[in-house]
Amino acid sequence: MAEKFFTVASFEFPADVQILKGRLESEGIAVFLRDENTLNSDPIISNAIGGVKLQVYTEDKDKAMAIYDEIRAYAVGDDGKVIVCPNCKAKKSEVYYKRQGVLNKLFPFFEKRKYKCLNCGMITNQE
Repeated sequence: MAEKFFTVASFEFPADVQILKGRLESEGIAVFLRDENTLNSDPIISNAIGGVKLQVYTEDKDKAMAIYDEIRAYAVGDDGKVIVCPNCKAKKSEVYYKRQGVLNKLFPFFEKRKYKCLNCGMITNQE
């Protein structure tokens, strides 16, 4: 019987995922790290493959997301301040890359950094 997985989040570097992994495992949730070994051997390709994906069984999705929402770090600008959504004024944004177009798929680091509000879903490039 094949189990289904849910991707809770993606992280740029394997070290970034360890705190969440430990917290989920301490709550009895089985955690799987996709592409961790690939990035441990070559961290430069992180943007190209979408980082390390933290996955759980689908039946643990709601519990895992609730824990992630408790401890997640939200996006900060170059000035070190938390990004504020211009639409709803929430301080819950994450870095967002659209990765459309051949150039951005082949060279994702050329795409300008944008932020997606987790409250209202607005995508902005303002910091």
